[in-house]
Amino acid sequence: MNTARHLLAEKQLHDIISISPQSTVYQALQVMAEKNIGALLVMDGGRLVGIFSERDYARKVVLQGKTSAGTPVAEIMTRQLVVITPDTDVETCLALMTEKRIRHLPVLHGDEVKGILSIGDLVRAKIANQQYTIEQLSQYIYGTRA
Repeated sequence: MNTARHLLAEKQLHDIISISPQSTVYQALQVMAEKNIGALLVMDGGRLVGIFSERDYARKVVLQGKTSAGTPVAEIMTRQLVVITPDTDVETCLALMTEKRIRHLPVLHGDEVKGILSIGDLVRAKIANQQYTIEQLSQYIYGTRA
């Protein structure tokens, strides 16, 4: 069974991409565009304090008439975080995302941030697992090796 730990290892990311709460929304958007990601962890002194996503930008800056250059991330980031541990399995992650209507899950071991998983990461893992199951069943039924 795939866990958050396995998925983070497969992503082969060695750096946690984050931004400080004092940074502007514009700076956060620049990092997100540069890294081609949809959310950033907001870290203050090594401690996770929030998450900033494209959804936060659309709903809390654009629709409220604020400017990205003049608004600090701390003002609009999501503070009520749903987090998982490295041992959380893919099914639980997907269920949490569906229930909470979120697209990103920070992975924490105690207070230490290990990474972040997106809905895309989890869907890819689910598809890969289903493909493996199909291959195994085909081998069993037809007695062949793929």
